[in-house]
Amino acid sequence: MPKLKSYPCFLTPKNLNPHYPLFVFLPGMDGTGELLRCQTESLQESFDIRCLAIPSDDLTDWDTLSAQVVELIKKEIGKESQRSVYLCGESFGGCLALKVAVREPKLFDRIILVNPASSFSQRPWLRWGAQYLRLIPECFYRFSALAILPFFVTLARTASRERRELLEAMRSVPPHTVQWRISLLKDFRVDENHLRRLTQPVLLIAGGADRVLPSIAEAKRLASKLPDARIFVLKYSGHACLLETETQLYQILKAENFLAADVPQPATISNSN
Repeated sequence: MPKLKSYPCFLTPKNLNPHYPLFVFLPGMDGTGELLRCQTESLQESFDIRCLAIPSDDLTDWDTLSAQVVELIKKEIGKESQRSVYLCGESFGGCLALKVAVREPKLFDRIILVNPASSFSQRPWLRWGAQYLRLIPECFYRFSALAILPFFVTLARTASRERRELLEAMRSVPPHTVQWRISLLKDFRVDENHLRRLTQPVLLIAGGADRVLPSIAEAKRLASKLPDARIFVLKYSGHACLLETETQLYQILKAENFLAADVPQPATISNSN
């Protein structure tokens, strides 16, 4: 992965597939773009992957950030206007994906939302907790990330490497940036009329054991507003479900018949449990 720049950019895996559909991943609160690594191996068999990385000191608003993402995607597409684009957002990135999609609805062929944080306002304790971040001394901030780790990931379903990477990603975001991103989630709104204009297929993936957000209820709410949406529930999964050993995003897309005809499908891909 390249060194993170001072503005939002795309990280790319080692293998590029310029003739495959473009798969754009928008990350959660950490913004590192590196936590999709455990899903990349199978996804890159059929997609050309880009992961958004947001600098840890980035304090831009939704409109600015969504505009930057749209421009990054358009640069990737270049002159290939017919290239298929799959937009995938997780948690905070799910909210950003909705902002990006309603900004350029015709740019995307498929949209995938994984435990989108659009239900943040329904969790008052998260807002209260954010207010206390400014009271935590910097030297104790790294330890607080360890304390809340079990709320974000189901430890028994996640390998030690992924747990370490999530912890480091959480620690990489300074308190003032966390407060800013939480304020964005608190004020997040998308006009329902704009949602109804998203006529492309949308897959809502919800963790049944999400301890952070009411993800199943939110998936149902969003599905009722989107013209062509379906829901896939990971019954035993937590909020950061894409880090779990048994969760394979590619297999979910395949099982839900969510792959368009132009997506190359390898003859053999390991089955998920």
